[in-house]
Amino acid sequence: MTEREAGHIKQLRVDARQIMEEAIHAVLPEAAVIKALSTWQEQETKDRRKQGRLIVIAIGKAAWRMASVVSKSMDRKIDSGLVVTKYGHTQGSLDGFQIIEAGHPLPDEKSVLGAAKALQMVKDLTEYDQVMMLISGGGSALFEKPMDGVSLREVQEVTDRLLSGGAAIGEINTIRKRLSAVKGGRFAEACGKARILTIVLSDVLGDRLDVIASGPMEPDQSTADEALAIAEKFHLKLADSLKKALTVQTPKKINNSHTVLAGNVDALCAAAAESSQKRGYQPVLLTTTLDCEAREAGRMMAAIGREVCQASPSPHAIVPPCAIIAGGETIVRVTGQGKGGRNQELALAAALGIQDHQRLVVLSAGSDGTDGPTDAAGGMVDGESIRRMKAAGLSPEARLADNDAYHALKAGGDLIITGPTGTNVNDLTLILCR
Repeated sequence: MTEREAGHIKQLRVDARQIMEEAIHAVLPEAAVIKALSTWQEQETKDRRKQGRLIVIAIGKAAWRMASVVSKSMDRKIDSGLVVTKYGHTQGSLDGFQIIEAGHPLPDEKSVLGAAKALQMVKDLTEYDQVMMLISGGGSALFEKPMDGVSLREVQEVTDRLLSGGAAIGEINTIRKRLSAVKGGRFAEACGKARILTIVLSDVLGDRLDVIASGPMEPDQSTADEALAIAEKFHLKLADSLKKALTVQTPKKINNSHTVLAGNVDALCAAAAESSQKRGYQPVLLTTTLDCEAREAGRMMAAIGREVCQASPSPHAIVPPCAIIAGGETIVRVTGQGKGGRNQELALAAALGIQDHQRLVVLSAGSDGTDGPTDAAGGMVDGESIRRMKAAGLSPEARLADNDAYHALKAGGDLIITGPTGTNVNDLTLILCR
């Protein structure tokens, strides 16, 4: 590789990282939450009913940041507040809020504690009371109360089986809703006659409100037959008590709740396009619904990059400099014993496909700053990544087969580490071509 080629790769990597960071910054929840609050408070001022208690509950990976906005922006006293978020996702105390950090992607005892405290907070509310629910991705694991006859261990085992088996988030949450006393609209029912405002940061393709965090405040669109079919599809060995829970009817109508969508993957991709164009790359939105297997997505992105950078492009082809942008959430079928996440696996597969190509990089990262059970948000690879991995004594092919993208990318210097970002709106995948 020449010095000039090395300089091109370095600049591509700098640009890709900056585009990712600007896109994530654009979907932090502050502005959207403030807008939703402003509209709500204006309506409350016009409402002639007397004001009762105000309960604010935030669940999900972005819960602390969303609650922080509410804490600073409300023009009335919060009578009781609760934040339930992932370990390491808080940035200090918040006036009026109790903060609980809990397990993700599998619920733990702290997830159950958070739900128990929330249920206690909304007990015996009247029509004059108000509940503000702030929901972001990750809430399914972080906010849990197993149904009667179902244990936390059983919920953990079923969730783990679905996750490792490559189930889509809608399939996973269809099962989760029926094993839980706070999902699928059941927490809204627990709020009684209180007026409910739900502000949602979507990490689900299509923004289905009953799927995001398993829809604790939304009427459930899924059916018992669908849940049983998913259990059969993924060969779940369920105790009779769990099978019975899957058939119990979930709430299909909730009349006292209003929901505002505060952000989603469309906004993430739009911000990435704007950032790319500012840096001289023609943005091309490939999709906002990327939902195939991660390694297949990586191979596809590599193929697109090679096609764009070929010496003699076909007529009407996309030509460099350009940014190919995709948003969504891929899946990983875990068959190995390695460490990684869907974005890391996508990046490693892409690295194998762009080996020795010096005019492109592929980046894939979770907008929340975490990817699988790792400290990485994802990975960014270039034409020299495979060479660097092999120089470190690793076989990229073997690592991919073992679902061990983390260690392969780490050896190549290709991990993306951001720490918790304070938002969660799916993943961003980006190809930059010069």
